[in-house]
Amino acid sequence: MEEQLKYLRSRTIVEPLVDRFYAWLYTVAPVQAAMNLAFRQVPLLESYLQSPQVHIAASSNPELRGGYYVNIPEERVEEVRELLATIKRDRADMLRFAEAIAEGQELLRANATGFDLTPLYPQLPAELGGIVELAYDTDNQAAVRFMEPLAYLSPAYTEARQSVQLSLEPDTERPFILSTPRLTDPNVLDLPIPFNHPGLTELFKSRVHGATLGHLRAALGLDDAQTEQLLGLLADEPSLSTDRHIGEGGRIRYFGHACLVLQTPEGAVVTDPFISADNSQGDRYTLDDLPDFIDLVLITHGHQDHIVLETLLQLRGRVGAIVVPRPSRGNLADPSMALVLRHLGFEVIEVDDFDEVPFPGGKVTATPFLGEHCDLDIRSKSTYWVELAGRKIFVGADSSGIEPKLYRYVRNHLGRADIAFVGMECDGAPLTWLYQALLTKPVTKKMSNSRKLSGSDAKQAGDILTELGVEEAYVYAMGEEPWLGHVMATTYNEDTYQIKQIEEFLEWCRGRGIKAGHLYGQQEWRW
Repeated sequence: MEEQLKYLRSRTIVEPLVDRFYAWLYTVAPVQAAMNLAFRQVPLLESYLQSPQVHIAASSNPELRGGYYVNIPEERVEEVRELLATIKRDRADMLRFAEAIAEGQELLRANATGFDLTPLYPQLPAELGGIVELAYDTDNQAAVRFMEPLAYLSPAYTEARQSVQLSLEPDTERPFILSTPRLTDPNVLDLPIPFNHPGLTELFKSRVHGATLGHLRAALGLDDAQTEQLLGLLADEPSLSTDRHIGEGGRIRYFGHACLVLQTPEGAVVTDPFISADNSQGDRYTLDDLPDFIDLVLITHGHQDHIVLETLLQLRGRVGAIVVPRPSRGNLADPSMALVLRHLGFEVIEVDDFDEVPFPGGKVTATPFLGEHCDLDIRSKSTYWVELAGRKIFVGADSSGIEPKLYRYVRNHLGRADIAFVGMECDGAPLTWLYQALLTKPVTKKMSNSRKLSGSDAKQAGDILTELGVEEAYVYAMGEEPWLGHVMATTYNEDTYQIKQIEEFLEWCRGRGIKAGHLYGQQEWRW
């Protein structure tokens, strides 16, 4: 008898890992991954092994939520010790590459004084040979430029680091992704396969189309024990929502954080997908509510809560293309999202300001993104202007209104926006929280704290709306939804500065007749 079709349960959690750490842009792109491994993750594991009790206590302290502490019980300390030893042995090339980057930067600081850089090439560490260029800007400030595609061909990049863990949605918050590696667990299916493995595409397609257990076993190369674990993640019937498509007009659905699903009967666009897998709560849209095919996924910038590999991998096979902003080409702090995603098996469209990308029934225009990156020279960031079903929607992500005239240019070019979505995390984490591993020259705490991952405050958000001529505006939740804690690790209350600023902004909108709201969980707009 032919095997029955099975469907991947919506409550399946997918965690992509690199050397057991949760994967995000800066731990997959080879140059940045080497730096994070050498100067963040290895020291973190060493610190835990020296004082596991300190890390465990800190991990349970609400005031230290989102700090760099390893949240692993002390009885598993030997597994952490083995992980560290394995990394030092198997990733020696990556660790040496990171050290070479630091040495190359120091060589440049000491010797690049405005004169010819040619004599410095023979002095560069051998690991950098052939994949970097030394250059001045017009102010005679020297920098190392990485020829990033070549780094994927070097020992700094290996798919052997990659694996995937599958499990069912837990009842507790998962450990913070930037600090705690994922060890083996009897309730977790470990797949030692790269992220671009075609078997993963077959597995995730089964959520919509179904597949037999035998087909999935063969596609993923599972043994008997793994097949039995996979069976627990499958259901006999799909759990797809009946209203995931629309028959007329336009619709926007807010899926939480910065994720919007914009639809017409002809097409669908999703922004920064970061979607809950828990369909048992009834207070959120989940993977069940996504349309079967998504024409475009728009990524606004490279932070771990906006380009979420955990969600993106599950969409492979049902997405036309992912639209990403173009980087500065070779800047240490600015890896190419397009290169990463292409290595993960996606079709990618790279855009610059005011580039246009059509989709059935509409058009997307890339628009400038200002600030929010600690004043680093990071250019791979974009807001978007989506036109569909007669409406113009400004997707502002975490862009700041520090220079309102920017948005005047946007309006002059594209007209008035009907609806704007803006980010107001206006007191973000300091420079070193996210970028410490990339800083080859130390910065003071005072300097770090002065440069934050901050979006707009009330005045800046108001200035954006004024310049765009917006009559309806919404502020994204700032990681407040409960299913985002493992990535965001943020905690707010009614007296928090950010919440006060949002209240001030909403009052500003009311005073000007602008319909506005602070989003949370889910919301829908129809026309």
